[in-house]
Amino acid sequence: MANGLLELGRHGVSFVRTIGGIFILLGRLIASLKELHRSLGLFVEQLYVLGVRSLPLIVIISIFVGAVSAWQAAYQFKFIGAPLRFLGQAVGKAVVIELAPVLSAIVFAGRVGAGITAEMGTMKVTEQIDALESMGISPVRYLVLPRVLACLFMVPFLVIFANFVAIVGALVVSIIGVQISSETFLYGFRDSFQLSDFVNGLIKAAVFGFIIGLVGCYQGFNTYGGAQGVGRATTASVVISTVLILIFNFVFAVILFRI
Repeated sequence: MANGLLELGRHGVSFVRTIGGIFILLGRLIASLKELHRSLGLFVEQLYVLGVRSLPLIVIISIFVGAVSAWQAAYQFKFIGAPLRFLGQAVGKAVVIELAPVLSAIVFAGRVGAGITAEMGTMKVTEQIDALESMGISPVRYLVLPRVLACLFMVPFLVIFANFVAIVGALVVSIIGVQISSETFLYGFRDSFQLSDFVNGLIKAAVFGFIIGLVGCYQGFNTYGGAQGVGRATTASVVISTVLILIFNFVFAVILFRI
């Protein structure tokens, strides 16, 4: 019992230390915004490396997200006896509000967040970050600022593509598998589409992207223990980012989508 409480206490202290460290890094990041003009080239480079290179993966996943959403919605409609003409409405709402922002962010955390942590963690254990400081270059301005801002801008961009591709995937499954016409599906989608839902989804995506970038950089900056330490930090980055995405998703659901 005592050992269990001691272990729980250690995890609690580690969690508080991590949250505090993230907020300290956030403060340093905000302070470095005044030097953004010196990092514009790095920012543009990260837009391509982190965002554009993630597009093929997001497209592939979104196709099947839309497809399975249409199939499962049709199954539920059949179970409760609801008419299939509402399929476009149900799938459209689910994709735009929830599925595209959340799943795209989780995939982005797995690909990009882990990559940021691994890259910066390797730089940390090989003392490259210390070398930057010794040359008078701020690691936050040079490494963190471009990556966090790139994540902030690129996740909403990817979600826009995810929305379109998922709806196309749902449309194809609805026509081929569910046997409803494209006109019926698209009419239902247009009838339920609200610009506020789309914008709120992008707001969520931007916050998720910011979380992924910030957590990835924090874990990279606090890596120790050589190659094993890089592996631990990378795993922790993905886990923490995913948990925070789900927590903030609930917060946004309560704030933005009132019943």
